[in-house]
Amino acid sequence: MTTFPCRPVETEMPLHDTEVAIIGAGPAGAVAAAMLAEAGHRVVVIEAAHFPRFSIGESLLPQCLMDLETAGLADVVSDAGYQMKNGARFVRGDARVDIDFQDKSSEGTGQAWQVERADFDQRLIEAACERGAEVHFGQRVTAFDRQTGVPVLTICNEQDHYWRLRARFVLDASGLAQVLGRLENTLEETHLTPRQALFTHLSLTPEACREHGFDRTKIQIGLHPKANVWYWVIPFANGRASTGFVGASEELSQLTTSATDVSQRFQACFNAFNELGDWLDPATPHRDVAALGGYSRNVTTLTGPGYAILGNAGEFLDPIFSSGVTIAVRSACLAVPLVRAQLEGRVVDWQEEFERPLRHGIDTFRAFVDAWYDGRLPAIIFHPEPPAYLRRMISAVLAGYAWDDDNPFVNQPRQHLDTLAQLCGHAA
Repeated sequence: MTTFPCRPVETEMPLHDTEVAIIGAGPAGAVAAAMLAEAGHRVVVIEAAHFPRFSIGESLLPQCLMDLETAGLADVVSDAGYQMKNGARFVRGDARVDIDFQDKSSEGTGQAWQVERADFDQRLIEAACERGAEVHFGQRVTAFDRQTGVPVLTICNEQDHYWRLRARFVLDASGLAQVLGRLENTLEETHLTPRQALFTHLSLTPEACREHGFDRTKIQIGLHPKANVWYWVIPFANGRASTGFVGASEELSQLTTSATDVSQRFQACFNAFNELGDWLDPATPHRDVAALGGYSRNVTTLTGPGYAILGNAGEFLDPIFSSGVTIAVRSACLAVPLVRAQLEGRVVDWQEEFERPLRHGIDTFRAFVDAWYDGRLPAIIFHPEPPAYLRRMISAVLAGYAWDDDNPFVNQPRQHLDTLAQLCGHAA
């Protein structure tokens, strides 16, 4: 049993029972809770924060919408009035390349949404509550005991009162907090280069679309021609846009040598990309500039006796391809039928039926992340005459269809990215 210090005596704590306990009310936890509650199971969600709360990861992918439809939650998102997204625009200097998610090799929608996560996450967890899930905000899990064969969580509220929750199964959807990974000592190095993101929300200028060719239906991804630093611009329906810069510390320092605080560093990065001044007003940010570093996460296993780990609580790669929410929702859709089977007394092979297929898609995204930072993917994207059928395969992965094994760039992503990059002139 793993605990935090200063824990009260167990006999002093009230004990409650449920069928499924879920740690975290973000997209993975909310989707799992909604699906399980809709199926008639007793579900209790424990969330450390109070909603609505800010989060990055604001650009959804078409695959995510397909999984939300599977979960019965597509209308919750489509009725919210979010900015429609149909692709990505890549920018490097004067070069502009559009990836159209409608023009892809995989079946499924080519549409997605750009969402402010405070509203998006709130809508999902409210949908779970409407279906019967019980949610406790402002409470954190401090211990996990599975020695008796039945998982028991110890929970502390904001008044430092402790209680216990006994569940037949536990799902950890705690995101970067990685609650069970920490308590079970299964955290693992990601082997990805540590990077930092600087971000805020800015207003789009009135001239952005009219005079400067800004396409609100696409996430804009810009790559610096000399430093290995890139930006995102995610337009929202309210005229604002999430704007962030990402790079390793030494790469960011090339653009921010004289900056002394995070706001100045953000501004220095902003000034390093000429096109941003045409699109965005940096003078009046709608949020304080924030920095997030060391965000990549992993655990040695996504499953254990009586529990499974969903979404970012298991593994998070990088913000470049907006894969975080897609992986979170996919993990919930994979886990819920297995939880239900286990509650019915059937034998479930969690490694084979959950971890292996989920990791397969994550590994596809990882191959593309690696190719982005080492230059292979930019060489492919900015090539002036790429074959149309190969572009459709790349578009499918960037649209989130990272589990479609009919796509060679999913089946053997590293091999095909290597070959195509060499054909596009990238030196190995």
